[in-house]
Amino acid sequence: MRTDVDGRDKPGHDARIDFHMTDKSDDKLIEAGRKLFARDWQFIWASPSIATLPPMAGLEIAFAGRSNVGKSSLINALTGRNGLARTSHTPGRTQELIFFEVPGKSDLRLVDMPGYGYAKAPKSQVASWTDLIHKFLLGRASLARVYVLVDARHGLKDVDLEVLGTLDRSAVSYQIVLTKTDQVKAAELQARIAETEAALAKHPAAFPTVLATSSRSSTGMESLRAAMAKLLEERSK
Repeated sequence: MRTDVDGRDKPGHDARIDFHMTDKSDDKLIEAGRKLFARDWQFIWASPSIATLPPMAGLEIAFAGRSNVGKSSLINALTGRNGLARTSHTPGRTQELIFFEVPGKSDLRLVDMPGYGYAKAPKSQVASWTDLIHKFLLGRASLARVYVLVDARHGLKDVDLEVLGTLDRSAVSYQIVLTKTDQVKAAELQARIAETEAALAKHPAAFPTVLATSSRSSTGMESLRAAMAKLLEERSK
């Protein structure tokens, strides 16, 4: 099977790992995605609480995941700007909702969410981050999609499933994105994709297929950009 830009399978080459697309419609979306993320993306806002969120404008796409899953690295790879989102080898460092936008453009925002599931942080801090994440997912009308990042080496954990439950209740579409696939052997990756897709069958708001990416090798970035361009195009009609 090959995967369309919305993450759904279609007959042909298996693109769940390399995501090479050949259809003319896909080619147009790939180019639209390239242009979308070739723009001058910049940090615009940091919100430590729901009360401090920026005014809603355009569409927002959020990236959620366990601490140290690679959210910031993925955003940097998508935008081609290594220093845009702050990366750290220390889990739990991102404690706010971080917003990125292109100056002068209000069509799309990217949101880097606090990493969840960091056991070594104080319980009160973990509770605060968790509350922020859940309230944002449930109450942000401009939130068009959430990409839930999962480390390909480890797969879905209980804390991920809790967030998926929140997303199911929020009526926001979401999709699982496996990260760090360059650190997993091909056979193991295929098994991880299959088991993750099987788990998603129980979640009504989830896309049924999984995107496999690597920020280091840029695997999957072309398709992810195209998927966002498609979403923006559909919501602009």
